[in-house]
Amino acid sequence: MNAHPIWPSRDDPTVAAASEWIGGPAGRHATVGSRWWNPLRIMLAVACTVFALGVLLDEPCHDASWERRDDSTLWTSLCYSDVPFLYRERGFSDGDLPYWDTALEYPVLTGVVMQGSAIAARAVQSFVDSEPADPAVAESVRFYEVTTLLVGLSALVVVAATALTVPQRPWDAMLVAASPIMLLSATINWDLLAVAAASVAILAWTRERPGWAGILIGVGAAVKLYPVLLLGPLVLVALRAPGRLRELRKVGVCGGVAVATWSLINAPFALWARDGWLTFFEFNAAREADFGSIWYARQLLAPELLPGDVDRLALGAALVLLGAIILLAMLAPRPPRLAQLAFLAVAAFVLINKVWSPQYSLWLLPLAALAIPRWRELLIWQAAEAIYVVSVWFYLSGFFADHMISDEVYAWSIVLRAVVLIWLCSMVVRDMFAPDRDPVRNTNMPPSPVPDRLEHAGASAPTGAGERHRSA
Repeated sequence: MNAHPIWPSRDDPTVAAASEWIGGPAGRHATVGSRWWNPLRIMLAVACTVFALGVLLDEPCHDASWERRDDSTLWTSLCYSDVPFLYRERGFSDGDLPYWDTALEYPVLTGVVMQGSAIAARAVQSFVDSEPADPAVAESVRFYEVTTLLVGLSALVVVAATALTVPQRPWDAMLVAASPIMLLSATINWDLLAVAAASVAILAWTRERPGWAGILIGVGAAVKLYPVLLLGPLVLVALRAPGRLRELRKVGVCGGVAVATWSLINAPFALWARDGWLTFFEFNAAREADFGSIWYARQLLAPELLPGDVDRLALGAALVLLGAIILLAMLAPRPPRLAQLAFLAVAAFVLINKVWSPQYSLWLLPLAALAIPRWRELLIWQAAEAIYVVSVWFYLSGFFADHMISDEVYAWSIVLRAVVLIWLCSMVVRDMFAPDRDPVRNTNMPPSPVPDRLEHAGASAPTGAGERHRSA
């Protein structure tokens, strides 16, 4: 890690105030306990601890083998996961191949990971117990365990990539490593695989590796579609760069490689399992307003408000937000950082989407840590997310038992979640238009020579050491 990291207890008022309980902010000559325990290793250890606590939170459901969706304690214990149910409900327990033998509403690389995990789960189960009472249920638990290992490794990749993106601010990744969102949502689905790809793509971009960034965006989009949203902010950053043509060429390389990568991954499925491959697109096009979305909250609270087709409303909102992000990027007094625009783009997407699952906030987590590394703001946001997670599980339990919370209470938890995210976006916009308040731009760098290729990050800021990384 960088020899002069920014200490949160000296840089962030919330952390500085909290540090008074343990002796106050770090001193001028403070160092981490040993050379081995550098900031990155400490944060990886914290991430392992938080992730392990999340797995322990799943223990009640693990003990019950996620056998029945209609068991209300599955929801009220806050341990629901899609993973074991999809093993039994999408044909994996019968040995079916996704897309070829059975429909699967996920992008193809998620299906490939699921198929590989299913094979591993059956092998593990045969080693542990070759004759379980219910093979499908027993294998689904092994499937969850294999998947948990994969998403746990992905979580560590996300933390490491976030810490390395701005070397002078490695501790900002603690906002990811110690996140309540990570604890509550990491094992619900496979989203962390895409988050890892997107996080490393941003890191590759800051290291002047547009080709690798493109490959990772293409891979991420083949897991969950959202990493493709990074391409728009890259274009906007390039348009505001001093060397505009050079930056646009790099974005062209990145975008072209991303499209080629995604196409190569998808081509075998599109050619030889077309109906199964189209399921993901058809499913998302046909679905109505679903849990977590502002459209679902509207239906519960005021169905007469904004009457009309949800698809048209969502499309209209998307166009308005897209135009707003473009205007903000072009009108900001200094070129916005990539992380700021990427956060706004992904936040806009989840806000107007027809479904907003709890784990979607994992998409925003590393972007938030890079865009607005302030503990107070991000803790408020994550508190709202935690309230929503508890609310949605208790609300869903009411479909199988006595209602734990009403439609109105659940709808207002959606509204709270959306309002707090919009507020967080406004904080990012404020930093864009008042760059002196941006903690990343104001990071004090030691004056040391750097190669020319590190001096520009797609945003015109004072040249100097680490400027490439600060613009992330």
